[in-house]
Amino acid sequence: MNFETQDRIISWVADPSKPRFVPPLGAVDAHCHVFGPMAQFPFSAKAKYLPGDAGPDMLFALRDRLGFTRNVIVQASCHGTDNAATLHAIAKSNGKARGVAVVEPSVTDAELERLHEGGIRGVRFNFLKRLVDDAPKDKFLEIARRIQQLGWHVVVYFEADILMELRPFLDAIPTLIVVDHMGRPNVAQGPDGDEMRAFRSLLDSRDDIWFKASCPDRLDAKGPPWDDFATAVAPLIADYPDRALWGTDWPHPNMQDATPDDGALVDMIPSIAPTLSLQRKLLVTNPMRLYWAKEAV
Repeated sequence: MNFETQDRIISWVADPSKPRFVPPLGAVDAHCHVFGPMAQFPFSAKAKYLPGDAGPDMLFALRDRLGFTRNVIVQASCHGTDNAATLHAIAKSNGKARGVAVVEPSVTDAELERLHEGGIRGVRFNFLKRLVDDAPKDKFLEIARRIQQLGWHVVVYFEADILMELRPFLDAIPTLIVVDHMGRPNVAQGPDGDEMRAFRSLLDSRDDIWFKASCPDRLDAKGPPWDDFATAVAPLIADYPDRALWGTDWPHPNMQDATPDDGALVDMIPSIAPTLSLQRKLLVTNPMRLYWAKEAV
């Protein structure tokens, strides 16, 4: 990719609305990213997109505007396996952020320990072909075995059409698993559609598979207020309330043609978690158990 000639992509709303929904005290945005700043943290030569700078100051200002307390920063694919930007953001958070890294199969134990000290609590395996060129399952499993001793979990990102193909791989992962955006099911099919039923089958196969009930902007083609997403996802949270997480996905990689309003994303939380109990589990109890275990109550 020629970074000198490609236009920088802006995929977020500069002035998101202030949500009407007030998250419970201690709420965690459990899926977000940082981009650069590029001058300080260059993007990977293998990056499939070149975003504008969206650093920690912007992220934490958004966190405060939306009424959240903490963030889980997931390594963005544009930074490859150089986790410096993510670690930098965590360090600037004053203990209010944790992270999920992307690492090379050759990563040393010393580097894993360094990442842990820097606030990393998981590793991400990405199977979206438009974002990564190679996803070696055998090497991923070796990484999963190595991070067990750190108490980390595995985050997996895939699309629904390869779920059955991935089942043997997922079954072999020895750690807790978190599935990004529920494996991107077709929410237009409703809660009983083939893809949602296949995802439920995965959840039923192990009690240590969690999911992020996130990204209506990616999954609901009808757009705001994302009613198809709410209809399909609310029963999932109701049935698996102790394994659900939520996140903004800010700064919404590659969503420049359908940039969501983060305030509107927050305002739809009651549509998928209608009770105070479900909201607290989704936004506080579950992410705290996973990322701030010593502080969880």
